[in-house]
Amino acid sequence: MRETRMRRLSAVLLIAAVAAPALALPAAAQTPPATIGERYVPAPWWMRDPVIASIGFVRAEVAANRASFGATFQSVDRSAADASRKAADQVRALSQALAAYGVDKVRVETSLTTQPLYDQYRDENGILRDNVRADQIERYQANANVSVTVRDSSVLERVYATVLAAQPTSTSPVSFHLEPDNAVKTWLQGEAVKDAARRAREAASNAGAALGGVRVIDPTGRACQTDVLAGWPSYSSGDGLATDVNEVVVTGSRVQREYASPSAPPPPPPPPPGGAAPSEAQIEAARLALQPPLRELTDRACVVYGLN
Repeated sequence: MRETRMRRLSAVLLIAAVAAPALALPAAAQTPPATIGERYVPAPWWMRDPVIASIGFVRAEVAANRASFGATFQSVDRSAADASRKAADQVRALSQALAAYGVDKVRVETSLTTQPLYDQYRDENGILRDNVRADQIERYQANANVSVTVRDSSVLERVYATVLAAQPTSTSPVSFHLEPDNAVKTWLQGEAVKDAARRAREAASNAGAALGGVRVIDPTGRACQTDVLAGWPSYSSGDGLATDVNEVVVTGSRVQREYASPSAPPPPPPPPPGGAAPSEAQIEAARLALQPPLRELTDRACVVYGLN
């Protein structure tokens, strides 16, 4: 009798031991991430106690530190070789003068294209058309293209004047853009964290509380966008009013020139001799004021504090 009871008890314990892992699986499946819209969802670990999540959002205006433009020099001759040679002669000295600044300040790219110019005739409707036939080529046009990228704003005006003094056939407008370096990015991120701390202090003070220790510092700002009320882990845009940063880091300098009085522009410089770079007088005569525009930079950071 006693042996029979012991056997039954052992069988019950064995069944319970086998069933225990299966019973634990549904509980583990309820851990985050939870389904959006559920009545009860788990909150992030840093919300177990009263906290305040503050987003620092800053903006700054920084002068553009890159400028680019292009110029084209055309030459027409009866043979493709002569046209290409003359076009190359126009840009050879110019490209060498620009390359003397160094690749860290000025980058120059040159290319040469050649196209035929055909004999033209008028059709029965009086429209002028090209006689596109190999035996009807009158001349060849060679285009020497110079693409310039200025990486140092302090030499922009002189570089642009040097190209204009070479009297290209056509030029493209100067375009500006900003490529912030690591120092500017680090500085702006630090300002975003400071802004988050300031906003948190003011919010806690207005609510009659005091800040505790830091729980989370998130440079991406995503931690502060967790929408617990709507069902974590949904995220909102978090876009708000940015704080203007007054102390802007300026990368690069520009020489400001003051003219005594407005006067008529000087006469255009004479065309430079073939293969020669523009003279200093020609460069100064073609010099224009070029001021890099301001570009906006923004950054954000999330700082979560405990509340006392």
